[in-house]
Amino acid sequence: MNDFSNAIAVAWKLVIGLDADLVEIVVLSLKISLSAVLIATVVALPLGAAIAVFRFPGRGACIVLLNALMGLPPVVVGLLIYLLLSRAGPLGEHGLLYTPAAMVIAQAVLVVPIIAALAQQILSELYGEYEEQLRSLGVSSARAIPTLLWDGRFSLLIAVLAGFGRASAEVGAVIIVGGNINHLTRVMTTTIALETSKGNLAMALGLGLILILIVVLVNALTVVVRSGASRLQGR
Repeated sequence: MNDFSNAIAVAWKLVIGLDADLVEIVVLSLKISLSAVLIATVVALPLGAAIAVFRFPGRGACIVLLNALMGLPPVVVGLLIYLLLSRAGPLGEHGLLYTPAAMVIAQAVLVVPIIAALAQQILSELYGEYEEQLRSLGVSSARAIPTLLWDGRFSLLIAVLAGFGRASAEVGAVIIVGGNINHLTRVMTTTIALETSKGNLAMALGLGLILILIVVLVNALTVVVRSGASRLQGR
């Protein structure tokens, strides 16, 4: 019990004192996760909007597949990205394996289905409400997409925040493609796993506290966005 109490006390000192190693790990984690979510958002929102608006053969299968991909096992994604980026892989010549770029790619692949599936659901409901009005104004399906994206921006932001939550908590894929290299690819989740295995509970707890704080802030922001969206819709 005393060891646990001491570990918590040291963890607080590391966090409050802005320990250099801890800050470096947190900053790298945020850079990688934010970059991955930005890339995923650029890909996922148009994809979700297209599936929501256009009617084509196999659309139902696409929706089912998109929803299924939300539960992609991270270690499988990590393995596939590893095979692509390894020296024997098709992208091996670029030397991306065991770099932050590889971790961004892995997180983006995991996040795209989440944002796209949620966007598809949100925009399908909006398009159902506006379809007749848009058609009466002569607006084609393709031209309706920007309007839907703008009108559903608050709900879509919630989808993006959900993607960020998944990215920031990821460990399986990033440890495979990043290698957990000190001062290069060591992020919060991989460091927590490593330091716990080494018995260095203070650093693990310090990073755990920060990770929990980030998750709480993301959820609080989600609540604020939902409240703002509800007020706007009530006007």
